[in-house]
Amino acid sequence: MNLKRILRHLFLPQWSIGLAFPQRVRQAIEHAIAESEKRHDAELRFAVEAGLTLPALLQGQSARQRAVEVFSQLRVWDTEHNSGVLIYVQLVDRKVELLADRGVNARVSQEEWNVICHRLERRFRKGEFEQGTLAAIGEITEHLARHFPPREKNPNELPNRPVVL
Repeated sequence: MNLKRILRHLFLPQWSIGLAFPQRVRQAIEHAIAESEKRHDAELRFAVEAGLTLPALLQGQSARQRAVEVFSQLRVWDTEHNSGVLIYVQLVDRKVELLADRGVNARVSQEEWNVICHRLERRFRKGEFEQGTLAAIGEITEHLARHFPPREKNPNELPNRPVVL
């Protein structure tokens, strides 16, 4: 158990999300996701949370494990072609996880997602939340457009609005 990590998570206020991702930035992310989804037949979700709960911290939950929970809670897996992708941000640790459903994972490797995650984490450490996120959405879009071209019928299966947890 890492006491320093627990304290960081417990004492980062929820309103800190609004400093990094104010309403204007969340709207820009929503718009970027909507534009992205015009270029491919996949679905993107963006979720951010300040920190983990005490029980999660006591269990030693990682950002990756939390991202898997959020992937399920937001039903990112619930698309017709198994083509959902989650961008999960844990603000306190500046951790980013990209999780993709099995249809996407069959074509885009985790290593490719990790490159995007690490680049985004570096931008976050510099305080470049909006620019970093929009650039990451652009990179993700390129992968998805290559492997999942838009179909004639390309319904929006998941909400584009960022989720604040």
